Amino acid sequence: MKKYSLLFLTGGTIYPSLEILFRGRTDISMAAAGGICLCLIDRVCCQDMKYRPLELRCFAGSGIITSVEFTIGVLVNLILKMNVWDYSQLPLNILGQICVPFSILWFAATIPAIGLCSLFEKSKVFAK
Repeated sequence: MKKYSLLFLTGGTIYPSLEILFRGRTDISMAAAGGICLCLIDRVCCQDMKYRPLELRCFAGSGIITSVEFTIGVLVNLILKMNVWDYSQLPLNILGQICVPFSILWFAATIPAIGLCSLFEKSKVFAK
């Protein structure tokens, strides 16, 4: 439980920080998305798929991030009308909430996420 709390806080800090760096703004929903994504990547890509090829783990990570982004996007952008982001001008988008170019970016972003989760796993803080 302690590990997932720290993973959630880490992902919830990194993702909005990257948004501020590249977009100049963020939203609290991005902190939630980052935390959820890092916890799921740890569980799926670092535990369940630990011995699978990196490419397959990155594909799974991209699917995780894209799914979380779609779910949160539908909630905050379409239902709550907060207009946090809109990918409708990008190619191959679904409802303006997800798109193929960002899913490809999430594939690559899974590599450092896996590395971060591995560091958490090796940390003596989480020794059983």
